Amino acid sequence: MIKMDKERFLSLFLEELKENRALYPYYKLVDGTDSRRQFRQAYFMQRLSYLEKYIDFSSSPAILDCGCGFGTTGLFLAMNGCASRGTTLEFYADQIERRRQYWSQFGDVSLFDYAYENIFDTPPAANSYDYIILQDTLHHIEPVEKGLEILCTALKPSGKLILIEENGGSWLKSLMLFLQRGNRRVVEIYDERLQKHIQMGNENIRSEKQWRQLFQKTGFVVDDASVQYIRLLPPMAYRHQPADKVIAKEQRLSTRCPFLKHHFYMGLNMVLEKNK
Repeated sequence: MIKMDKERFLSLFLEELKENRALYPYYKLVDGTDSRRQFRQAYFMQRLSYLEKYIDFSSSPAILDCGCGFGTTGLFLAMNGCASRGTTLEFYADQIERRRQYWSQFGDVSLFDYAYENIFDTPPAANSYDYIILQDTLHHIEPVEKGLEILCTALKPSGKLILIEENGGSWLKSLMLFLQRGNRRVVEIYDERLQKHIQMGNENIRSEKQWRQLFQKTGFVVDDASVQYIRLLPPMAYRHQPADKVIAKEQRLSTRCPFLKHHFYMGLNMVLEKNK
């Protein structure tokens, strides 16, 4: 049961962003022109909608948010009475405590627990989670096959992995990343907190086909009905139309033109079920 819908959560989040500039530039939801703000907020809301659709809030599920970043998803779940554990390797993890103070005005933030840890060093216990969320995270996990095997083991027999990613099949996104980091898809970094070198995917995004090949190897089955492509039209599309109409138009286009969605849409979501 939804206690705080995504619209209410967004309105409170926008107020938080105005008073906590440390969340910028990761979140740019209150900056730029009106059409650009609407463009970014629509993307954010579509991702929350996806979580609302595929998580059964009423079942008191055990949830792992792997790569929780600033903890936004965990806070959204907490505002809806849903407990979750987040893990992160981000340098800005210290910001989460300040965020918990803000959100404590609106719900039980104790439902959101988190830790700075690497799943390869501290793998979750077997059969312990109903859902594992990977939002902008799987393209960082290396070696990815071993990481997926760890996560598959952590899921209960009926558990689901919710993947929210950028679309590696997008020609524009692939070009932008190539200009940014060349073809260095995996790098080694030194983690000051862990006091060790670790491998990291360097924005190593993949296409739906490539993800499917990996999932098949590591014990997952894709829920075909859950596959969703989002974010096609540019900010100017939001100048004269409300966000819901722009999004509806994008979804109609994705249904009618598979070539367009595979190679031009920027976002890719899917749900994976543990292969029993």
